[in-house]
Amino acid sequence: MPAVLAFGAWLKNAACLWEQGGAQWSPVHGDLGDPEACRALEASVRRLAALAPQPLAAVAHDLHPDFFSTRLAQDLAAEWGVPAVAVQHHHAHIGVVMADHGLEEPVVGLALDGVGLGTDGTAWGGELLWVAPGEWRHLGGLWPLPLAGGDTAAREPWRMAAAALQVLGRGAEIEARFSPVVGPAAAKGVQRMLAAQLNCPVTSSTGRWFDAAAGALGLSVRQAHEAEAAIALERLAAEHLASAPVALRDGLVDAQALRRLDLRPLLAHLLDAPEPGPAAAWFHVSLAQALADWAAAAARETGARTVCLGGGCFFNAVLTGHVVRRLVSHGLRVLAPRSTNCGDAGLALGQAWVAAHSLSPLSETAPCA
Repeated sequence: MPAVLAFGAWLKNAACLWEQGGAQWSPVHGDLGDPEACRALEASVRRLAALAPQPLAAVAHDLHPDFFSTRLAQDLAAEWGVPAVAVQHHHAHIGVVMADHGLEEPVVGLALDGVGLGTDGTAWGGELLWVAPGEWRHLGGLWPLPLAGGDTAAREPWRMAAAALQVLGRGAEIEARFSPVVGPAAAKGVQRMLAAQLNCPVTSSTGRWFDAAAGALGLSVRQAHEAEAAIALERLAAEHLASAPVALRDGLVDAQALRRLDLRPLLAHLLDAPEPGPAAAWFHVSLAQALADWAAAAARETGARTVCLGGGCFFNAVLTGHVVRRLVSHGLRVLAPRSTNCGDAGLALGQAWVAAHSLSPLSETAPCA
């Protein structure tokens, strides 16, 4: 296997040298919005390159062209005379699992996280993939939600709940529902923004669906920390599930439509739920069932017998446990990272694995179904 040096993700950045099936890691540098983290990344990749027992065959980086890690990888690739391979973020998340388990067989990958640039230029984060060494296809994504105000919506879950009302055809309710929480001006502004589709890029991010759920239940208005809303939602769900079962409604979500998994019915239920505890538990179990059935449908269509789980949303133990059990009930083998972080801190391993297999003259990439 050729030696590849991967430059990692934008958030929780860490670099990885992968050769002969083994990985050498840099420290976790943090987020690359911090200049100190950028300097630390450059020092780390130069140090890892010097440690490589064989000449580097390539460097690997994220698909996003504006990341510091991308520009650095391209500059050092030119300096070292090796190719720079761009790897789509969610493909890399599944690559982490395949590298960790030494897989050579085709798999279905379920990649769930906050955000990563998709091959279509939109923000992905809830993706269904088919992946084999040297090949991959994007099978589908979650129903897209608009980000009212762009990145601001990722910090303010009430905006994602407002987006849920909009995609459910209930946008006229936004001002009345959220004015008591954020003030009339903010609520009215977001309502108008969503109605006009002004500064509202869309995303299939699972993280934003969790934010919408937390906002719909009144658990979070503005987040002080990353994933704060999702963690609050998971904690409430776990507390309820410890004492009471959840009654599911079969057929609420059509998991056979691979291109788009439409989760709008789940949010419709939450927006009208009288109690947040049972609703949070119901959301987790219903979401897990829909995701697992979606991946199982893809496995039937592609002939894969293994489903790989990647991305930071799988830190959620309630979601993960229910997804795994449901997939196993479909007769599928389920794998997740075993020695590597499932979130962005482990992404460089997947980048390196994908890039190494792309160097084969027989390999091909097929990013779109």
